[in-house]
Amino acid sequence: MAYEEKGKASAAPHRLTMDERQTLWMTGVEEVVSFDENEVAVRTVQGLLSVRGTGLKVDKLEKTSGELTISGMVTDLDYQETGPHQGFWTRLFR
Repeated sequence: MAYEEKGKASAAPHRLTMDERQTLWMTGVEEVVSFDENEVAVRTVQGLLSVRGTGLKVDKLEKTSGELTISGMVTDLDYQETGPHQGFWTRLFR
C-alpha cells in the first residue's frame, strides 16, 4: 500500500445527520482542513464542506472510517465543488 493511501477514509457514502442544530454527525470524511469556533472546513467524498456557527468543536474524528462529530450551534452548511480540472491555485484562491 502506498504511503498516501494509509490513514485515508474508505470510499464510504457521505451522510449528514443533525440534531437540534447542536450536534452534526457525518460520514464520508476524508480530512478536516481547518477549524475554529466559528467554522469547520471538511473535505468529504462529495466535495469541500464548510460548517459555520458559534462555539463549534470537533468532538470525534475517525480517519479510518471517515466519521466526524461536530458540536455547537450550526448556522450554515456550504459545499464547494472541486473537480479534477481545477488546479491548486484555483482551489486556494476561491
